[in-house]
Amino acid sequence: MTKPGLAVIGCGMGAKPHGGALRELSDRIEVRGVFARSPERRAGFGAEYGLPVAKSAEALAADPEVKAALILTPPNAREDLVRLFAGAGKHILSEKPLERTEAAARQIVGICEDAGVQLGVVFQHRFREASERLAAMLAEGALGQIRAVRVEVPWWRDQAYYDEPGRGTYDRDGGGVLISQAIHTLDLMLSLTGPVASVQAMAATTAFHRMEAEDFVAGGMRFANGAVGSLMATTAAYPGEAESIRLDCDKGSVLLKSGTLTIDWRDRDQEVIGESAATGGGADPMAFPHDWHRDLIADFMEAVQTGRAPRVTGRDALQVHQLIAALERSSDEGRRIDIDQG
Repeated sequence: MTKPGLAVIGCGMGAKPHGGALRELSDRIEVRGVFARSPERRAGFGAEYGLPVAKSAEALAADPEVKAALILTPPNAREDLVRLFAGAGKHILSEKPLERTEAAARQIVGICEDAGVQLGVVFQHRFREASERLAAMLAEGALGQIRAVRVEVPWWRDQAYYDEPGRGTYDRDGGGVLISQAIHTLDLMLSLTGPVASVQAMAATTAFHRMEAEDFVAGGMRFANGAVGSLMATTAAYPGEAESIRLDCDKGSVLLKSGTLTIDWRDRDQEVIGESAATGGGADPMAFPHDWHRDLIADFMEAVQTGRAPRVTGRDALQVHQLIAALERSSDEGRRIDIDQG
């Protein structure tokens, strides 16, 4: 099977792990070109990772050897690019979030479905060894039913992070800590627990940051399977630590944190699976390995080649967009919000 061609659009801070991943995948994927609006940025990115630079997104969309586009731009620049590449019959792998709002995310999904192309989303936390092991154990019933869920994202970002134009705004990013940082943990949670039926939340901006959107959210969740849960997410927890998901199940309780799964079995000794890894929860947002990105990109390009769905689809991403929208609405309206499971 020949190497599929890939276009890369966007060379900002979030592109760094993708560059490392693509360098490791060079024997399986051919990057046909990298494009960003800034000539200096795209030239620097191409030179750093040994990737060719393209003159325009339109040139890449017209390249018959390009089978898919990896879109790494801020959320407010996604729709036109998705229309361009999907309209040219190219499959789409998009960074999270799909767009700034749930409605706009649904629009992205619809564009790809109408064009008959695959849409994958970069939720790389699902590809950690510990995450995969826990998902398999839950699917096999090894832990019994989930009864309670506790999610914490105690991250730190200094003011300089939010001083970048557009960051932490609704116009560019779609919000604050929920859609920019906690979205990864919430997506992983949903992939393990199933959907949330209702939420009641409070969102606020602390005195640590000058920004438009929220940097702190706390709330309760009731899941469709009957479990209950709590959520705390912030970028105001100096110096920042790894996010965590705790599941209290019939046969034991589990802690998923820093790439490690710790299981406290009710009938036997504690078990630890995986190796600890940085997650970007501190002052350096990019302080984490690129292995998870590598495996996610490889899965998506294999899906493109074989005609199967990728492990993380656009439809999957709509679930976390729906949850974030409900949490925001609950805070705004000061009441419980039920989430439509249709």
